[in-house]
Amino acid sequence: MSDPVLDQAALAPYLEANMPGFSGLLSIEKFKSGQSNPTYLMTAASGRYVLRAKPPGQLLKSAHQVDREFRVMSALAGTAVPVPAMLHLSSEASPIGRMFYVMDFLDGRIFWDPALPEAHDNDERAAIYDAMNDTLAALHDVDVEAVGLGDFGRAGSYFERQLARWTSQYRASETGTVTDMDRLIAWLETHMPADDGRISLVHGDYRLDNLIFAPDRPTVLAVLDWELSTSGHPFADIAYQCMQWRLPHASGFRGLGGIDRAALGLPSEADYVAAYCRRRGLSGIGNWTFFLAFSFFRLAAICQGVFKRALDGNASNPEKAKTYGEAVKLLSHLAARLIDKEA
Repeated sequence: MSDPVLDQAALAPYLEANMPGFSGLLSIEKFKSGQSNPTYLMTAASGRYVLRAKPPGQLLKSAHQVDREFRVMSALAGTAVPVPAMLHLSSEASPIGRMFYVMDFLDGRIFWDPALPEAHDNDERAAIYDAMNDTLAALHDVDVEAVGLGDFGRAGSYFERQLARWTSQYRASETGTVTDMDRLIAWLETHMPADDGRISLVHGDYRLDNLIFAPDRPTVLAVLDWELSTSGHPFADIAYQCMQWRLPHASGFRGLGGIDRAALGLPSEADYVAAYCRRRGLSGIGNWTFFLAFSFFRLAAICQGVFKRALDGNASNPEKAKTYGEAVKLLSHLAARLIDKEA
């Protein structure tokens, strides 16, 4: 079926003229996922492709940079980090009226539930999490200069920059006072650790459902959704990943909170961090509460932006987006409980 948002009649000749080998666009179908940037499956005579576009309407400054995703995945081709092949990046003056890129479609498994109910057994669940851990360590071992991403982030403390950026984004999309969020921002400002100089490529949204696994084995075929990627501090990714252990499973986040993880063969947070540290030659990670609290804050700021877009009528999935206002309260409350334990 064709998505009414995209002009298939205008898009087909454009792609045939600008993508070598592309021919015969047959249909365009929007994926239900891709909350931030609408994402589509294109079926053509020449094969299947994925098109990812900026959303329509007025957008927050520095948000929805699909060109950034295209650049980082292009740079990672040939490294130990698996990514789809990048095929085309349009300009803003594209046939759909906004920037988009096209990549290869990979036929594999995406696990939406971190408890992995579809896995064959506990051994496979453990292997899936271990593959996710191994891929994250490989990402943080990439030489950003060698792959042409030396200018991908700004100089100075990553966490100071990110706190300033997401506080600004949160305030720009704020729709009401959330007391726990205000407390969290103040706590992060006063508990900022000294910059230790660690620099790596950071994914920014590294979690299970942003990975494609092989259909028949626990192997990562591709890491997706690089919109928030930058050159920054690797502990941001591992803490964000481990935040999932604390998010309630019985919520829109489908975290691992409230699940008997040991009974399912899933690693504990401590074991997952230890495996990552072994792979990267680290003795451990200090200031863990700060990194976790920061992860809750940043995700809450992102959710607030999605919620504001829903109110403005610009969300990719409007009905789902309206639930994000409650998510901001949940995330900031969980973070407040975390920092209260430190007090």
